Amino acid sequence: MPYSKSLAWLIAPLLSLISGAASALDMTFKTVAPGVYAYIGDTGLRSAANEGMNSNVGFIVTGAGVVVVDSGSTWNVARQIHAAIQKVTREPVKYVINTGGQDHRWLGNGYFKSLGAEIIAQRKAADDMQERSAIQLRGLESELKEKLKGTEPVYPTRLFDTEDELHLGNFDIRLLWFGGAHTPGDIAVWLPKSRIVFAGDIVFVDRLIAVLPFSNVKASLDSFAGVEKLDPKIIVPGHGDVCDLAKARKETRDYLAMLRNHMKEAIKNSVDLQSAIDSLDQNPYKYLANWELLKGGNASRAYLEAEAEW
Repeated sequence: MPYSKSLAWLIAPLLSLISGAASALDMTFKTVAPGVYAYIGDTGLRSAANEGMNSNVGFIVTGAGVVVVDSGSTWNVARQIHAAIQKVTREPVKYVINTGGQDHRWLGNGYFKSLGAEIIAQRKAADDMQERSAIQLRGLESELKEKLKGTEPVYPTRLFDTEDELHLGNFDIRLLWFGGAHTPGDIAVWLPKSRIVFAGDIVFVDRLIAVLPFSNVKASLDSFAGVEKLDPKIIVPGHGDVCDLAKARKETRDYLAMLRNHMKEAIKNSVDLQSAIDSLDQNPYKYLANWELLKGGNASRAYLEAEAEW
């Protein structure tokens, strides 16, 4: 779904709201499997306390260099990611993979480029970054202020369309684009030997997924189906704790399918937008973080997407 600058006002409030966290950012990574590490970000919204890191990032120690999965929200966060890596290994960072076009996926690119890392992303993600970089920086600046210092848009230079591969040390790593999701260039990073997938914003758990103006519900479901076909043993989602496929299905796929099916039926029966929203029961997902904030916008955008397809 193409992004329009006229919709910027819809996004800015989400970027400026505070999650309520009061402590300093703790950039601690958990061991997912031998050589595979993940940082689990806040499930709330961006704030000065979390330095914009309400998302997950990871790294893979291959034996011949480190592959970083998402570079973080700022230059300073990327520096902290690197500091965490150096506690585990002295291998150099060879590659950074940006799994999508959201700020916390790529605005730390400049730091890793300064180390000599090659930065990789899907082609639509790179376009999305260039389209929205100014809006993203303005949104972060309102919260992070001096913590944004040194952060500038640095775009990936190695681009792919549907698939790319890295063969480094002990790891084969596949980068897979199934058609976009939360953002147009969202990808999965698949480690076939260990059956681990960094699913990026294709998968949200523990918090409600946000359907934003640049998101697409149908594409999200198609991309989730692509992840399902991999039959992963472990999923590192874009948001929320490391999980299995059953939890991902419940909290991402089933929620999006409910939205889409309800709104398609509403359009078929000529139900107006407000009535369609009012008749949609989202209460089964009330336990997820940010439910109250996001449920209305999600329903509205799902309706408009279904209407455009009719």
